[in-house]
Amino acid sequence: MTDGEILQKMLRQSRQAQAEIEKCNQAQVDGFVRAIGKAIYDNAELLAREAVDETGMGVYEDKVAKNKGKSRMIWLSLKDKRSVDIIKEEPEKGLVYVAKPKGVIAAITPTTNPVVTPMCNAMFALKGRNSIIVAPHPRSKRCSAHAVALMNEALNKLGAPEHLIQIIEEPTMELTQGLMGVADAVVATGGMGLVKAAYASGKPAYGVGAGNVQVIVDREYDYEQAAKDIIAGRKFDNGIICSGEQCVITPAEKHEEIMAAFAKHGGYYIREAEQIERFRKVMFPEGKINTKLVGQSVQHIAAAAGVPVPEWAKIVILQSSGKGELDILCKEKMFPYMNTLSYNSFEEAIDIAKTNLFYEGAGHTAVVHSNNEDHLREAGRQLPISRLVVNQPSSTGAGGSIHNGFNPTTTLGCGSWGNNSISENLSYEHLINVSRIGYFNKEAKMPEDATIWN
Repeated sequence: MTDGEILQKMLRQSRQAQAEIEKCNQAQVDGFVRAIGKAIYDNAELLAREAVDETGMGVYEDKVAKNKGKSRMIWLSLKDKRSVDIIKEEPEKGLVYVAKPKGVIAAITPTTNPVVTPMCNAMFALKGRNSIIVAPHPRSKRCSAHAVALMNEALNKLGAPEHLIQIIEEPTMELTQGLMGVADAVVATGGMGLVKAAYASGKPAYGVGAGNVQVIVDREYDYEQAAKDIIAGRKFDNGIICSGEQCVITPAEKHEEIMAAFAKHGGYYIREAEQIERFRKVMFPEGKINTKLVGQSVQHIAAAAGVPVPEWAKIVILQSSGKGELDILCKEKMFPYMNTLSYNSFEEAIDIAKTNLFYEGAGHTAVVHSNNEDHLREAGRQLPISRLVVNQPSSTGAGGSIHNGFNPTTTLGCGSWGNNSISENLSYEHLINVSRIGYFNKEAKMPEDATIWN
């Protein structure tokens, strides 16, 4: 079959499935969504092993935790939400809200998250009574296809419409671009080229921006706790999470004390200029990230740079020579490595973070470890970000967790800073249309002009 014939067949099947799920009630829909999440939860270990083996990146134990954690959190966040028929009424405004599907959703998924992203997007799509077609990254097509097969197996047991979730088994750029052109809406999670293509498809699209999470450690905070949280976030899945910590910004007079706290918990600090230059060259040959090192271990990357690193190191922290364009280490590093800079005033800390974000990663996420509420709010006001994560690991927190109020998701919108259509975490609400019924209130009276303009 030609690419066009493959797409037309999948689209025909997807539209039929969507027409059938649109007739389902809330209980049926929620049963389908739960089954999807539970299928990944129950097969977390198997799918994690397949993802590591196929992609050659990441950490098996972390992928198990991600498979279990995301499926659990997303279902917990969706189970009590209405998404069928009348979903909300506001009598005081005379408004009734009615949910309608968007149709066929195209989901472009990355090799860095080949199991949970298809699951997440499928849960959101079906919650809104849509069907979905997944276009996986070629490097992770087998584990993504297995995840979809397991989800479909669970759906079949419930008598769900066939073909609600489909996947392009032999993905190509042409098929992926073709899919975006015929679907009713697109969710694109991956490289910026694909995200731009999604927005150019002519269809409503939800994409992500580059990550480059800046981390400010405030004065008079518990530096031991900060070190533990930052290391936990940076080392997770060998640093391939877009919301993972990238640059730690410390008060100048406390820098050595904070680096000592990092060392206690597995953070190896390097300040020797010649060694740091070796890392720059191996991480960013010709100014671009070395994709062969993405998701590799601390020791693997150190060996590639020819720099000795102790076996106990969970992450490596490199001293930067300047902020933003002054040092390429201020860009996103998809490795268990960070860079560090210091500040004299909190205003300078915000300036460093802002400069690095505008170098790469504007619109995504920043972190502040602080007990100073004024500083937290000032960072929220000043930084070009969609999420400010406070006193917790970012890589496992920015995408939603039991400990914060962010929508659990794998698609983190970055607003206009990141050329995205949303500045929040994607959820099912982005994949439904809402009709509003507006009643006439004959009792309502327009106030006098003097009252309105006073």
